[in-house]
Amino acid sequence: MQWNICIVGAGKIGQMIATLLKTSPNYAVTVADHDLSALSVLNRMGVATKQIDARDEAGLAEGLKGFNAVISAAPFFLTPAIAKAAKAAGAHYFDLTEDVAATNAVRELAKESETAFMPQCGLAPGFVGIAGAALASEFDEIDSLHMRVGALPLYPTNALKYNLTWSTDGLINEYCNPCDAIVNGQRVKTQPLEDYEILGHDGVEYECFNTSGGLGTLPETLEGKARAVSYRSIRYPGHRDLLKLLLNDLGLERRRDLLKEIFETALPRTDQDVVLVYCTAKGLIDGQLREKSLINKSFARTIDGQVWSAIQVTTAAGVLGVVDLMRTGVLPQTGFVRQEQVKLTDFLETEFGRLYRAGDATAQNKAA
Repeated sequence: MQWNICIVGAGKIGQMIATLLKTSPNYAVTVADHDLSALSVLNRMGVATKQIDARDEAGLAEGLKGFNAVISAAPFFLTPAIAKAAKAAGAHYFDLTEDVAATNAVRELAKESETAFMPQCGLAPGFVGIAGAALASEFDEIDSLHMRVGALPLYPTNALKYNLTWSTDGLINEYCNPCDAIVNGQRVKTQPLEDYEILGHDGVEYECFNTSGGLGTLPETLEGKARAVSYRSIRYPGHRDLLKLLLNDLGLERRRDLLKEIFETALPRTDQDVVLVYCTAKGLIDGQLREKSLINKSFARTIDGQVWSAIQVTTAAGVLGVVDLMRTGVLPQTGFVRQEQVKLTDFLETEFGRLYRAGDATAQNKAA
C-alpha cells in the first residue's frame, strides 16, 4: 500500500526526508511550509508543496486531511500544534523533537487516539534509542547503558571545533535543559555539560558530556531494570569548557536569544560532517559480567544527484525507518509509540534504515 505523506517544514531536514520519499515507490510526498521561498526549492526538486502556516491551527488541520501520516520537521515549539492538527486530520504523526515538554504534549494527544503518535524520531532521540534498547536486550541482567552521539565537522577550524549541522534552537536546548538519566536504579534529572569523559575511535580523541533530550523515553522503560543509563553528546576536546564560559560565566544560558544570534552569525554550516554513535552496555550474560558496544559512523553522501550531510541522512533515515515499519503494520497503529518498541533488526531491513548499514563500525570490526 502506498502512503501519502505530508512533511511540515521545508528546511534542510525536511528537504532530505522529501528526497528519500520521492525516490521510493511506496510513498507520495508533499511538503508544507509558510515560506514560499523555501517551498520553491522543493518545487525545483520535483516535490509537491502547499503553503500552510503552522500557527493557524484550523488551516493546518484542514491542510493535513487526506494524508496517511504527518512528519513534523518544524521547530520544537510548533510540535504541539502540528500534532494536534494531525490528530484532527486522522493521520499518523511523527516528529524529530528532542524537547521533553513538546513530547509530553504529544503523549497527551495520543491518549484514546485512533492513529499512532511517535515523537522523538530521527537520530538522537530516535535511532540511538532503538540501538540502545537492542544492546540492552542482549543481556540477561542489564547493569549500565551509556549512549553517546555527535554530529561533528570533519575539518574543525574554530576554537569551539564545531559547525552548525542542526537546528540552533534544538542545540541550545540540549546544552541548557536538565537531562534525563537513571542513577543508582532511579530515574533522575542531571545537569547538562556534566559527567565529562574522554573516548577515542579510529585514532581520534573525543570528549562527551550530558545533554538533554537524547534518551527519549528509554529511562522510563529501563527504570528498575538498569542501575545506570545516560546520554552524552560527543564533541572534540575543549568544546565543553568554552560552552561553560558562554553559558555560565557570561550568563548566556539566560539569554538564549542572544546565544542563538551569536551561534548563527559566527558558526558556519557545513556538509562535510561525520555522525558518530557510540553505545556501551554492561551486565550479566549466563552469569558472567560482560560488556558490549555498538558503534556507527556515518559520513555525507550523494543521494538523487545531490550531496547531503551526514546529520541530514541519519536524521531522515531514522524517522523514515519507523514510518516504513508503521506503514507495513509492524508497529502499533494507535496511541503513543516509543522508539524502544522498534526492533533494530526490523529497522535496518527497511529501505531507509539500510542507510545506517554503511556506518556500522561494530559489524565491520566483526567481519575483520
